[in-house]
Amino acid sequence: MLSHRKLLSLATLLALSAAIALAPVSAKTNGGRDQIRTEDLKEWLTYLASDEFEGRATYTEGLGLAAGYIAGQLKAWGVKPGGPNGSYFQRVVVLGIKSNNHSTLTVQANGQTRTFKNKEGVIFPANVGGKRSFTAEEVEFVGYGLNLPAAKHNDYQGKDVKGKVVVYLGSTPPKEVDPRQTIRAMSGRSRYATEQQGAVATIGPLFSFRGAPGGPGRGQNAAGLGQGQNATGNLGGLPEPDFTTVQRLESAIPPNVSAPDEFFEFLLGGTEPKYSELKEKASKGEALPTVSLKNVRITFNLDADYQTVRTQYTRNVIGVIQGSDAKLKETYVAFGAHYDHVGYAEGEIAVSETGARRLGARGRVTEGATEDRVWNGADDDGSGTVTMLGIAKAFTGSMKPRRSVVFIWHSGEERGLLGSRYYADHPTVSIDKIVAQVNMDMVGRNRDNKPEEANTVYVVGSDRISTEFHNITVDANASIEKPLKLDYEMNDPTELEQIYYRSDHYSYAAKGIPIVFLTTGLHPDYHANTDSAEKINYEKMVRIGQYAYEIGMRTANLDHAPARDNRGPRVGRGSAGKIAL
Repeated sequence: MLSHRKLLSLATLLALSAAIALAPVSAKTNGGRDQIRTEDLKEWLTYLASDEFEGRATYTEGLGLAAGYIAGQLKAWGVKPGGPNGSYFQRVVVLGIKSNNHSTLTVQANGQTRTFKNKEGVIFPANVGGKRSFTAEEVEFVGYGLNLPAAKHNDYQGKDVKGKVVVYLGSTPPKEVDPRQTIRAMSGRSRYATEQQGAVATIGPLFSFRGAPGGPGRGQNAAGLGQGQNATGNLGGLPEPDFTTVQRLESAIPPNVSAPDEFFEFLLGGTEPKYSELKEKASKGEALPTVSLKNVRITFNLDADYQTVRTQYTRNVIGVIQGSDAKLKETYVAFGAHYDHVGYAEGEIAVSETGARRLGARGRVTEGATEDRVWNGADDDGSGTVTMLGIAKAFTGSMKPRRSVVFIWHSGEERGLLGSRYYADHPTVSIDKIVAQVNMDMVGRNRDNKPEEANTVYVVGSDRISTEFHNITVDANASIEKPLKLDYEMNDPTELEQIYYRSDHYSYAAKGIPIVFLTTGLHPDYHANTDSAEKINYEKMVRIGQYAYEIGMRTANLDHAPARDNRGPRVGRGSAGKIAL
């Protein structure tokens, strides 16, 4: 019998051949955003989100079929392969790693020096990146480590923690905050401190909210916009990895340290109030006073040996349209969407006193749809996948941009941004030559199925790295025939769902590339087995595709790369329009 790998390869090749044969090779049009058509998007999505693709789970035959179909369309339109060796495919290597972590933390405080070893006084994450040592001369206590304006709670008010070590307490949120609304904020405190506030490291309580130490950091498993599944699973005979990654193990990662009472008693031994009082207040959710940590030095010695214990393969699909300008064609505008979803239920229907349920469900089972075992993922992210196909087809017209355009259909977003993290660390074009990235994830519905959302698209991240690029996205919308309502609520840095970190654009933003993320938001069929193609608003999807096309074309025709002023998030709830340069 053929092995699973050979079967997958064969299925992919058959799908590629079928797609090439079936896809119409039409004459070149005049190009432009008007070539993104409702009938095309509907045809492509109805097929990609059908049961034939079995929910497009990572590492499965269904995702291989989808990759072949996408590549077939690109070939039919004359889009050049963007993967290695003249292929449309980039293999994504997913590593399960065992970590032998010898990292230490040395604290000089109150005239004393003490070294704490990993798992002997402090806990470092399994992935601390490459071996290195550094000393921080400034340490800042930031209370609970939260910034939640909706609850009128900001522990960073009046504090500048850039270049400092941030220390926070509290395993539960302050009492004025609804704990049900702070799951991501509590588990993301370390990330917020280092990636939004510029801290060089964080030290928090041994067990953070819901018992998770510190939350996911760069280079570790982190859920995508999807629910996030175990990226490895258990397979008989294989050691259980300490972490799974697609990124380079030698990367520098800001340390995220968890510590018990003994550590904090030493660190805060010379402060007023004492640690015991701070701990008691935090346990009651009371306000934490300002604490001064002067004459404190902390040295981090990051030292871990890594052993690969499991290797898995998936693939990105990549196409390139070469620019028309002799010089600028060596630079790129990138478009991205993820084409994977969560798969199908392998179990059968079990009937009990409480009713029928589907065993092995891959997500939520909508009431009355127990018979449906496939999670089709029409909106998540079939909508972004086929919208990007429409954009690629439009770019093949005669109106060639000055810069080149690279289209990347990422795999494994639902497993922790696997494909985009891999591409950012192993790009097929120089990462320094990508001037901007446009990402789409769930662009085919109305948020919460509200009719009043019919003209709304949520815009995330456009302002954070480049003010100029943000303004391009605003002008692009104004230029389309029926401008959309651009809503920046999800870009607010205190947005509870932390959407900015949860889709593939973030892998590019982490490399300093200006990004914009477009989404129409969640709805009752999100990660349910009823996210199906007939529920998609194709006319809205076309307009979002035209908007994204216009962003890309305007950026690709600039005679310079959008300036990266890195001024952070400035548009949020209630914001609109351009930002002054």
